[in-house]
Amino acid sequence: MLFASGGFKVKLYDIEQQQITNALENIRKEMKLLEQSGSLKGALSMEQQLSLISGCSNIAEAVEGAMHIQECVPENLELKKKIFSQLDRIVDDRVILSSSSSCLLPSKLFAGLIHVKQCIVAHPVNPPYYVPLVELIPHPETAPATVDRTHALMKKIGQSPVRVLKEIDGFILNRLQYAVISEAWRLVEEGVVSPSDLDLVMSDGLGMRYAFIGPLETMHLNAEGMVNYCDRYSEGMKRVLKTFGPIPEFSGATVEKVNQAMCSKVPNDPGHLAARRQWRDDCLMRLAKLKSQEQPQ
Repeated sequence: MLFASGGFKVKLYDIEQQQITNALENIRKEMKLLEQSGSLKGALSMEQQLSLISGCSNIAEAVEGAMHIQECVPENLELKKKIFSQLDRIVDDRVILSSSSSCLLPSKLFAGLIHVKQCIVAHPVNPPYYVPLVELIPHPETAPATVDRTHALMKKIGQSPVRVLKEIDGFILNRLQYAVISEAWRLVEEGVVSPSDLDLVMSDGLGMRYAFIGPLETMHLNAEGMVNYCDRYSEGMKRVLKTFGPIPEFSGATVEKVNQAMCSKVPNDPGHLAARRQWRDDCLMRLAKLKSQEQPQ
């Protein structure tokens, strides 16, 4: 949908024809709702965008003449390596081979490929139509032009690409996310705060700021600039950070406690979860509109 919104012709490939059929149906439904709400991205109409998207059950036909290939199979290293090995045998020397992996390292994903210079991880954030961040992580042998071209493509379709300058487990987003989850879990596990109040600290506290500015700019603005912030608060930060506990197990009684709290708010049956995700996406869509109006360029 995002690539089509930028005017690009898109071919969907899957080993199961039903997956392609379902995807095309879902895309039509989604685009119709987006057009009705005035939230469809890009300059083209819904019908124009839909006409750019087609399905294909043959991988060689799907990638013929492609400038960019975005792999989106499940997060399984062997499966992804198998796909890239297939692609490596049939692509030319110009197409970009990109993986949507959220945590698999490019050095493992693309090991041994002939076209390694054309390979990159371009990790989108769920749901990507409303959350524009894309993390770009090159293999050590990825050509700089591959990173530049992928960055330019993501900008063209309205995303916000960031360059991860060297490989690191978890990339950037998940390292930050896991740091927050880890301390959140410890605070609940140690009986410092209830699960629902913990979530409130983020949704009605930190999260409101972080929707517009990051943690480093927050520091900069919370004092007379960054140097002043570090002078004022570094000792206090270090004192608190020393009290952080070990990595949680994410098991046992705490799982039951957190699960019970979450299910009392959103029961974990498919219907309630789908409705809540839809509500989340609607909120994100409205936030994206606000950010596009308010955020200085």
